Order: sequence, then structure tokens, then C-alpha cells
Amino acid sequence: MSNRRVLLRSRPTGVAQAEDFEIDEQPVPVPGDGEILIRNHVLSVEPAMRGWIADAGNYAQPVPIGSVMRALATGEVVSSNDPVYAVGDLVTGWFGWQDYALVSAGAIVRKIAERDLPSSLSLGVLGINGVTAYLALTGIGQPRAGETVVVSTAAGAVGSAAGQIARILGCRAIGITKGEAKRRLCTETFGFEAAIDYAEDDIGGRLAELCPSGIDIYYDNTAGAISDAVYRHLANRARVVVCGTAAIQSWADWPTGPRVERHLLVKRARMEGFVIFDHMDRYEEAVAQLATWVRERKLSYREEILDGIEACPDALAGLYRGENLGKRLIRLV
Repeated sequence: MSNRRVLLRSRPTGVAQAEDFEIDEQPVPVPGDGEILIRNHVLSVEPAMRGWIADAGNYAQPVPIGSVMRALATGEVVSSNDPVYAVGDLVTGWFGWQDYALVSAGAIVRKIAERDLPSSLSLGVLGINGVTAYLALTGIGQPRAGETVVVSTAAGAVGSAAGQIARILGCRAIGITKGEAKRRLCTETFGFEAAIDYAEDDIGGRLAELCPSGIDIYYDNTAGAISDAVYRHLANRARVVVCGTAAIQSWADWPTGPRVERHLLVKRARMEGFVIFDHMDRYEEAVAQLATWVRERKLSYREEILDGIEACPDALAGLYRGENLGKRLIRLV
């Protein structure tokens, strides 16, 4: 029995391509004192992975060359020398792109208690994506019923949850995405009132039509030209939640473009960044609320599942090519 691992082979300058990774095989490790062996079932693909492997780094140390690609995963405990975790427990955590993960308890985010729901949701709407959407929107955005919320990358795992949560809380949700399939996904599955195609539409013109009283909350997953267009339509006392910068091509280059200070001053708006690692103490609270909404069919999700560890090397590049419809996952078993 062997453990297939996806290793970072080279440091990319932009989005990692398949050739930046390699797959090797090693014997399945044996847990020592306090260690837990997990058989991974499903691996996650995150836009944030681009930052995790960038040479410049960001809020996390770069993944070292030659090491297993950092990733969240769900799996089953198959051997344990930690009394808190028993064989058969389903868990989610930082297990990496590999078949088996030998970890200490610190790598486990949580036991999966929602046995009535698919365990893969712990990597999406009930995982880091949904929790980020919930805590960032409610904590920084502080939505009030009747307000207008605009979300970029609205068809993605975080954006789709943010828009739906805004709607659940009584707000109007307007999405920004790319392509007819994703635009329809936003309106027909995720309940956005409207969706703008940033590749085909005049973003500013469409926002003026859809948000005549201005935008109260902008949930920003992109930065770049999309956000430059949105800022012009902020309402007085608007809140901007900075959650991602997908439009920035290289972490080594500081982004340039229209300046935001005048918009913030004139509209008395505020802007704040959100990184989930600062809010792990509220993770369980968020999952409990999100799971309730899923069970009540108020919160929908879409998963795009690739099969086999061989799909890993090109999975991140494909995400940035816009190939996915919903949360991108890799199923191992």
C-alpha cells in the first residue's frame, strides 16, 4: 500500500500550471506518539492556493519546493495515537494533496458532525468558503434588510455563499461573474437578483441601472478593474469587504490603478480585509448556522468534482481559466 503525493516542483510566477507539480509514491506512514493517520476522501482546490505557493508569500508562509501541496481535505481516521480522535471519525483539516496524511491534532480543523449532509460540504459551503462568506459579510459588511450587496466572482464557492447569505438576511444581491452559464447559475440557483458578465457587459452602466441608490456593501473577491468600476457606485456609508484579489496576476507586483481614497472619503465608506485564519474561534458557530440554512433549503451549493489524484496538477490552473461551475473538488475514494 502506497501514498501518492502531489509535490510542488517549481515556484510559479503567476498561476501554477500542471508542470509546476509532480506526483510521487511513498509508503503509507505509521503514526507515532500523538499522531493521527487520515485516509483522504476529497481534496479541495482554492483560489488562495496561488498565494500559498507564491515566492513573495502573503498571510501564510509559501509552500516549500519539494513538499506536499498545502490543501484542505476531508477524510477518515484510520489509525490514531491521540485519544481525542478515534478510528472511523470523519475529519477535515490541512491534510494536503495526498492519499494519506500523518498529522498531529493541530492540523485538524474539526470533526465532521453533520452526518446527514455530504462530508464534501466541509470543504465548501460548510467549510472555509462558507465560513469566510458568513463571517466576512456579517462582521465587516454588517448587512441590514433592504440594502444592496454586490459580490464579485459571484458563481464561486465564496461569492455564491456571500450572495445567498445577503439574500437570507433581507438584502438585494447583485453578482458579477463571467459567461452565460455562470450568470444563469447566479440567478437561477443562487438567487441573485441579477448577474453582470464582466467580459461582455459595461459594468459601470449595468451597476447604475441595477443600483440607482448606490451599493451599500461590496464583497470583493477580485480587486482590479472590476472593483475600480464598483467603487464609483458606492452609497453613503458603504462597506467594502476585501476577501480576495483574483485579478492580480503576480504577487510580486504591487497593484496599480485608480485610487480608492476619494471614493471612501466622499461616501464616508470603509474598507477592511478579511482572512479566515484570524477568526477560527467562530468557525463552529458559523458552520452551525450554515448547516441550518442548508437543511432548510435556504442555502444552495454546487460542486464540481474531478476524479483521481492525477487531476491535481492542473486543477488550480483550470480554476483560474474559469472552467469550474461551483466548488472545485478532487475525489480520491
